[in-house]
Amino acid sequence: MATVAPQDPSSAPFDFDKEVCALVRDTAPRLFAVVQECDPGTEYADACVAAWGMAYDDGSAYVIGVGGMVTMSLGSPERAVRHYGRREGISARLVWLPPAG
Repeated sequence: MATVAPQDPSSAPFDFDKEVCALVRDTAPRLFAVVQECDPGTEYADACVAAWGMAYDDGSAYVIGVGGMVTMSLGSPERAVRHYGRREGISARLVWLPPAG
């Protein structure tokens, strides 16, 4: 677990708020969407965001379906793709959001 601790007292003044913000940025999970695509590769193709997820440093992920009816704790974000891409004529993929800042 990451923590915030003061620097050597002989150095520059310690800015606790700045250090906390850095801690949060450094430990934040990566955000992604699970996008379902209907009839991909055809002129009738369509897409929708089916779920939102957070990927953690250990490789695991937490996913919540749009509308909140489905929640999953998974071993990897890719497992959400398998779940949301099971129906015939539907494929799914991850779309990663860029890091904040």
